[in-house]
Amino acid sequence: QVQLVESGGGLVQAGGSLRLSCLASGSIFTGMGWYRQAPGKQREFVAQIRSDGVTNYADSVKGRFTISRDNAKNTVYLQMNSLEPEDTAVYYCNAFLVRTNIVNYWGQGAQVIVSS
Repeated sequence: QVQLVESGGGLVQAGGSLRLSCLASGSIFTGMGWYRQAPGKQREFVAQIRSDGVTNYADSVKGRFTISRDNAKNTVYLQMNSLEPEDTAVYYCNAFLVRTNIVNYWGQGAQVIVSS
């Protein structure tokens, strides 16, 4: 029922930019965001935007990444500027619902490779 589909990943040189998109369907979510997982590392939080518009960013991406949403299209975006090799990872779209508990949904992931 719930489905999250990422797009926009790819290969970019250090200092460049990429824009990730996540199209959501099946529900209205409390919030949406992005996580990433680099080879050999655990998945880590990147950015989040709640339904009320409040945003949150990991310290490592503040000032470089911007999360936004288009409610009509039920889509969330991650604009990534000034990319660094350390940003190389698979980026996963996340959506969550808060009821009596928190339920998380995940996309399949979009690979981002930043070369030096």
